[in-house]
Amino acid sequence: MESLVDTYIKNVSLGKIQREKAQEELLTRFDALRISVEKKRRKLLFSKSPVTPKGIYVWGGVGCGKSMIMDMFVASLKVAVRRVHFHSFMQEVQSSLNLARQSKVKDALVPVVKKITDELNVLALDELQIKDITDAMIVGRLFEALIKGGMTVVITSNRSPIDLYKNGLNRDLFLPFISFIEANFDVFEVSGVKDYRQTLIAGDKVYFSPLNLENRDCMDLIWSNLTGNSSHEFTLTFKGREIRFPFYKDGVARFDFFEICGQMLGAGDYLAIIDAVRVLMVDNIPQLSRSNFNEAKRFVTLIDAAYESKIRFICSAAVEPEMLYTEGEGSFEFGRTASRLREMQSKTWLGTS
Repeated sequence: MESLVDTYIKNVSLGKIQREKAQEELLTRFDALRISVEKKRRKLLFSKSPVTPKGIYVWGGVGCGKSMIMDMFVASLKVAVRRVHFHSFMQEVQSSLNLARQSKVKDALVPVVKKITDELNVLALDELQIKDITDAMIVGRLFEALIKGGMTVVITSNRSPIDLYKNGLNRDLFLPFISFIEANFDVFEVSGVKDYRQTLIAGDKVYFSPLNLENRDCMDLIWSNLTGNSSHEFTLTFKGREIRFPFYKDGVARFDFFEICGQMLGAGDYLAIIDAVRVLMVDNIPQLSRSNFNEAKRFVTLIDAAYESKIRFICSAAVEPEMLYTEGEGSFEFGRTASRLREMQSKTWLGTS
């Protein structure tokens, strides 16, 4: 069978990806893990408790290729494997725990973990972040039980283990999970790799006006280039509330204007959204006025969060930034937002010149 490194080199030669030393080194580790997982499957025929291969925890900045490499690993496996976004997985676990508690079981985690380990050999969790206290309090026991049950777990994250749930409520109770990750996973940082998504759009147009078919097609083309037209719904839990991302993949999110500014969201919500992405696309920004002051105010908050966090913002709008909000409360102050939108279009934004 062709190794993951061989497949990677082949894609490099075809011009599909750029060769990166850190990515290639990570692939050698995934190749070794793939061989170990396959060996374990064969040993199951003769032994009830073969050694579970140690999982891999991959971390690095958005766009460094960690999710791409994990996907290559998942696609190469001939065992039962599931690849799922960490937040989606934890929402499923929390729902299953609630159902198990209704049956008066002594420890609700036991049947939940048993169902997962009965169905899978490998669990691939993408974009691990701990934002919610309910996840923070259960994740340590969950992972320990999964691995004890014979599951090999691979993880990607934007953060090193020590930075998980940083400044979170009751973080002291979470610290044993960090020690568990460091002891039970091969922790690997993908460093020195430039964000390929920023490279794809560096210097390109990112603000499309007016709202017409041509500019909609331009937005669709950028989305296709960044995601391969592959996406899923994603729900972010923040302070007990759910924020729905209609289109999301690997740190790239896309909203219609009223999906992101028509909801009753505040500064904290927008910071949480921005923290989950590196590229944010917003379609159909209308010309704002007194009649939609609330939406205009939220849009200002969104742009402030995007600007301060230094993410790539791509949008389609009815008019140029300076004409977006010319009447109504706060229209004079909107000049700063227009200026920021202009700066975020520049070739020097994010150092891409």
